[in-house]
Amino acid sequence: MKVILLENVKRIGSIGEIIDVKRGFARNFLIANNKALYASKENIKEVEKIKIDLAKKDNEKKAEAQKISDIINRKEYSVKKLSTENNELYGSVKPTEISKIIYEINKVDIKPSMIQPIKEIKSLGKHKVKISLHSAVDAEVIINVNSAETIQ
Repeated sequence: MKVILLENVKRIGSIGEIIDVKRGFARNFLIANNKALYASKENIKEVEKIKIDLAKKDNEKKAEAQKISDIINRKEYSVKKLSTENNELYGSVKPTEISKIIYEINKVDIKPSMIQPIKEIKSLGKHKVKISLHSAVDAEVIINVNSAETIQ
């Protein structure tokens, strides 16, 4: 299915580009999140007219993402979780939990879908987590998992 991108999407394309993607990806993600339009003749003409405005909006989003990145990049956040004697967690630290911690400490609203742990956090210690704020701006934080108490 051919769609026209309304914003820069990482590993997909840039504003105004006409790309061919799978139907489900187009409908469920790109079009549902206002990142693209169906590539009809009318839409192509419309996007050509508003391409400059779209680029300006994208630059504003990028600047906003850069501000957030400056605030949280390379910061360390602590989490207390129940653990076993061999330093394994009961469950894991989820992106929703990480976003709540960042919001409580820095008052920065980050969607859990932006948070990508390098590997699942299932043990005590420090873990690097990548946060994708914009197609061109990433931040990296460290989640320090401490033991709340040990259960025998």
